[in-house]
This record gives sequence, structure tokens and C-alpha cells, in this order.
Amino acid sequence: MNITLFSFGFKHAYPEADTVFDVRFLPNPYWVPELKKFSGQEKSVASYVLDNTTGKDFLNHLVPCLLFLLKSHQAAGRDDLIIAVGCTGGRHRSVAVTCYLQKILADTEFDLTVYHRDITKE
Repeated sequence: MNITLFSFGFKHAYPEADTVFDVRFLPNPYWVPELKKFSGQEKSVASYVLDNTTGKDFLNHLVPCLLFLLKSHQAAGRDDLIIAVGCTGGRHRSVAVTCYLQKILADTEFDLTVYHRDITKE
């Protein structure tokens, strides 16, 4: 099955996707001056977003849920699935989560395409 996984910002339009995860509840690096200019691809930003109680709890729930959904869709005969992860601007939180999921899904049987729709937008 082909999986397209991408990050986006809600303020730049709702995406065309089969499944959308809203991660606006995670800590927002936008409000941290030394992190604001970077993206969720940077280790310091990803750590700020994910290495806390809320981030860890979220990932502990999300990963098994996502794997269950993917395998269930595959068993139902789906050839393609589009999964979007959104935050406010699409630069920090959604990117960090998408990068994390990319690492998890890299070791699966799924064909994976990953991109960050709004990472360069203000």
C-alpha cells in the first residue's frame, strides 16, 4: 500500500487527506524566541515538541493507532492512503510529528512518501 504522509498548517487551508491528525495541543516552539526561526526538522524543535509528558503520551497512543489503521486499510484492499498532520502554521509541531512518524514507518512494508506542505510559509 502507498502511504502519503505530510505536515501542514491549518491557517494555510485544510488538506485533502483520508486521515488528519490535529497536533495543535502540543507545546508550540513558535513562542520560544530561540526556536521560532527553525522547523520541526531540527532536533531542538522536535525535542521541545515531543520530549515532554504530553508529547510522549500522544506518541504512545498515536503509533499503535496509526499502525492499526494502516494494516486495517490494507486488509480492506486500499492501494493508497493519505495522512496529514496539522498544526497552526505547518512549520514546527506538525513537522516534528511527521518526521517522527516517518522514522517509524520506514521499517514497515508500506511504500512511503513524505513532504511538508507549508514548512516554508510564514
